[in-house]
Amino acid sequence: MPNVTRTESEASTLLDEAPTLRAGRHESQGRDIAREIYLDYNGSAPLDPRVADVMIPVLTERSGNASSSHAFGRRQAALVDDAREQVAALVGGRPNGVAFTASATEANNLALRGALEGAPTGRNRILVSAAEHASVLRTAKWLADRRLVRLDIVPVTEGGFVDLAELDSLLGSDVLLVSVIAANAETGVMNPLAEISEMVRGSGAPLHSDATQFVGRMPLAMDESGIDLVSLSAHKICGPGGVGALVGNQRALRRLRPQIHGGGHEKGLRSGSLNVAGIVGMGAAAHLAFEERASESRRVGRLRDRFTQALKARLPRISEIGDVSCRLSNTANLRFHGADADAVVVNMDPVAASTGSACSSGSIEPSDVLLAMGLSRDAAFECVRFSLGRFTTQADIDLALPRAVEAVARVRGLSGDE
Repeated sequence: MPNVTRTESEASTLLDEAPTLRAGRHESQGRDIAREIYLDYNGSAPLDPRVADVMIPVLTERSGNASSSHAFGRRQAALVDDAREQVAALVGGRPNGVAFTASATEANNLALRGALEGAPTGRNRILVSAAEHASVLRTAKWLADRRLVRLDIVPVTEGGFVDLAELDSLLGSDVLLVSVIAANAETGVMNPLAEISEMVRGSGAPLHSDATQFVGRMPLAMDESGIDLVSLSAHKICGPGGVGALVGNQRALRRLRPQIHGGGHEKGLRSGSLNVAGIVGMGAAAHLAFEERASESRRVGRLRDRFTQALKARLPRISEIGDVSCRLSNTANLRFHGADADAVVVNMDPVAASTGSACSSGSIEPSDVLLAMGLSRDAAFECVRFSLGRFTTQADIDLALPRAVEAVARVRGLSGDE
């Protein structure tokens, strides 16, 4: 596989040549369009041009099914194996424990539904945290609604992380799986996975973690920390959309049963011809994230803090949601008191932010996560998430700041709450 690591100068040149990612103004159909500022990385991250460079030859020059025994297939399979090693390295797992999927949502479904079908006798209860992504929480509720499992939802604190005392009280010999998110997409709040793993281990149940937001931003060593199953997605780490993975140890993987049946691909866990180009892209993105996450986390964290501090200096009545001492460096969830969040986001155009995770946008209900943290419905409707990433610059922040200030002031003025 081609080397995807480049010098800072080379990377800068590539980025300067990608107009959708960099600064400046451009002409579109005779109109001067203001620069768009993307602050919604937790929804989806832009594809890194270095990842695209690795994918293009696979898309245009190489043929073959990775399951075929001829030379074309063997070459494709070798590319997939390289990607397994890169994805495993990112989460501290083993290459033979990587099962590629179409998304982290599918990986989460495989973890929960697959664990149920392969559960030992007497284990019929699932524990999930109240701050899970919808693909975990709704899957667990779907299973419970059909009386396939008993479900206990572990509450979270006002800070947004799992209530460890409540989790401990719910553990027992009848638990078949515990699922706790590594870092919440809306608040960025991280859970103490090593401590949770030690608690869960005593019950004999496997621990699954949706680490979609966490990986690439913080180090994760699933083998060392005792996490049995990890879900992740390529498009959250500047890789392609439409590809994800479930990574597990052999004990946990043996308990799973496939949810998609067919040719028995991915060691029988996920049938379907492999998306080789997407998998190669995910491997390249994982490699870049592994190499650059420490420096990027520091850089992005400084930008995030400058942005939030400047907003607080220019606007009254702003609250940061979640425990700011244990959150991802790229995320800030801000409550603008007296301003409807959806209206703020619309008025910030061309700055892109979010009022919740992408999978729940458009709902007329407030965020389940924010309600679980103890916010009122009215307060939850006033929260905007800003999430920064690899291509966010100081110039972006300088341009986004006045737009955000103007948007909040305008919405407050229209509501009579200035």
